[in-house]
Amino acid sequence: MPKIATADLVDRPQLLEFLKTRHHGVLITHRSTTDGLQVSPVSCGVDTQGRIVIATYPQRAKVRNARRNPHVTLCVLSDDWDGAYVQIDGTAEVLDLPEALEDFVEYYRCIAGEHPDWDEYRAAMIRQGKSLLRVTIDTWGPIATGGFPPELEQ
Repeated sequence: MPKIATADLVDRPQLLEFLKTRHHGVLITHRSTTDGLQVSPVSCGVDTQGRIVIATYPQRAKVRNARRNPHVTLCVLSDDWDGAYVQIDGTAEVLDLPEALEDFVEYYRCIAGEHPDWDEYRAAMIRQGKSLLRVTIDTWGPIATGGFPPELEQ
């Protein structure tokens, strides 16, 4: 029997529940107005306020683009290539160190739980000079899976 595609409309609590266990995404930012789009694979989580958080570096194109134009799109994927996914449109903000240090702690917790040595983790973030993208979810599509159109189900 063929796999049938699905597209389930969900409310915000259902969306957040879906996102909390998925940490792979593709982030789309806008280059300068004539250069089109920039696409980046990212690791992401959902913070306690329901925003998507992504650790990166301030030199990266996605950060420069988000500073200039905060409107971003993110496709969050399941670990399984054939698993469910969702498209999110949102507004990004860039958080820089040292002010963002506690935001990095929350980022780690939402992806991996408790760190064995938070002082070591904080020092590593400062040493690496990281930035954090925090995306407020504005709209989202259905939680979808690929497959054959439903009308082909036999």
